[in-house]
Amino acid sequence: MALVGILSFPIHLFLVILTVFSWLTTVLGVGLVFAPLVQLLVRAYADARRDLAREWAGVEIPRPYRPRPAGAFIGSPRRWMWLVRDPATWRDLLWLVGGAPLGLAGGLAGLIALLYGVQGVVLVPVIASAASGYYGYGVTWPVDDLADFLLVPPQGALITAGALYCGPWLQWALARYDHSLLGPTRSAVLSVRVDRLTQTRTQVVDAQAAELRRIERDLHDGAQARIVALGMSLGMAEDLVRHDPDAAQALIAEARQASTKALAELRLLVRGIHPPVLAERGLLGGLRALALTLPLPVAVEAVDGELPGRPPAPVESAAYFAAAEALANVVKHSGATAAWVSLTYFGGALYVSVGDDGVGGAAARAGSGLAGVEKRLAAFDGSLRVDSPPGGPTVLTMELPCALSSPKISPSSATG
Repeated sequence: MALVGILSFPIHLFLVILTVFSWLTTVLGVGLVFAPLVQLLVRAYADARRDLAREWAGVEIPRPYRPRPAGAFIGSPRRWMWLVRDPATWRDLLWLVGGAPLGLAGGLAGLIALLYGVQGVVLVPVIASAASGYYGYGVTWPVDDLADFLLVPPQGALITAGALYCGPWLQWALARYDHSLLGPTRSAVLSVRVDRLTQTRTQVVDAQAAELRRIERDLHDGAQARIVALGMSLGMAEDLVRHDPDAAQALIAEARQASTKALAELRLLVRGIHPPVLAERGLLGGLRALALTLPLPVAVEAVDGELPGRPPAPVESAAYFAAAEALANVVKHSGATAAWVSLTYFGGALYVSVGDDGVGGAAARAGSGLAGVEKRLAAFDGSLRVDSPPGGPTVLTMELPCALSSPKISPSSATG
């Protein structure tokens, strides 16, 4: 950590000089090409520091840069204007200017404390005893008598331990400084959120329109056609009942079969809209019922045994169908022999995890089933995280922000 802070000083200083020079040369026309190239270098270095902040200090720093507009190639005025108008460009420059002395000071402080402590533990006794048989000066540690000689190693060990203990905290403090300038501002976060909500709203409207067309098509081609045929069969039976009772009886039997098939299709259609088992037994019970219909063993459980309440019906339905789509992908593509579903509620969000022991390699590519799951979750400001290394296992974690209703009082608890 100390070396990173020390080495970052010349890098920051070099990039500051290069950035200022590139913007100054814009008046000569050279900066239209030079400034974007330098800014790409600055952003690459900032991305490396974001990675260090995440891996060393556990501080996640999202990239705040605005998307590059179409036709903004290097050397074009549009590319230059895109960089100038992006607030993140100037925040990067401010981060370079302020981070240089902070990184140097923090790095030197940590390194000096560590070396000073190590010297007291190792070097002072050796130098002092070699110089005058326990007396003298060990570089910076005064050793005037035997008592000093005996106290120096414990003091050095204490300073060394303190330097090692404070190192991660110093790294965290520098990472927080990086986050304050390299991360998106509140207005940028809100802007991205508005853009995402606008996009997901459009997707939801399109999905709802497609779903309505599917329901209309299924009703028209399925149950409606059977009901029309049923009416015609009953009308013909009514005409034949006096003249040909046997033919009328056959038509009535045919009508009864048609009514049974129409009822089955209507029930299937209703399950596709909102499964009755989901309304009756909740999300956990609905997923357990779904697991029984799959051709491989699927364990369904809540982390705490039961959810502390029920999510709103739209969220519950979205979680159910997202998990159902994920399990369908497991059956079709994973080659798994077993799968599991886990539910938990934490921090104001419902988490649904679907895992399997298949071959792995799953990804939310465009046109894939997982991309559809992402769109379904995005309508509720949710997200999907895919962890599927080659060779497996695969774990899909779906997050849906929501508030749970109070659990209903069971009859047993009410009568007790």
